Amino acid sequence: MRIELNGRGIETAARTLAELLQEQQIDPATVATALNGEFVPRARYASQRLEAGNQLEVLSPMQGG
Repeated sequence: MRIELNGRGIETAARTLAELLQEQQIDPATVATALNGEFVPRARYASQRLEAGNQLEVLSPMQGG
């Protein structure tokens, strides 16, 4: 299926957010995610289903001053 990840279209076989992060080699412990503009708690990654056309933002926290 085709989804948007951080503003770019990708093809994925992942059915859940956790599967997508693994497929994209993203460590789920180090990112925050928003699906279609809504924050997804880490505890829901394994159960959060993905559908064609979803827009997913995966953000890494930044430190600085």
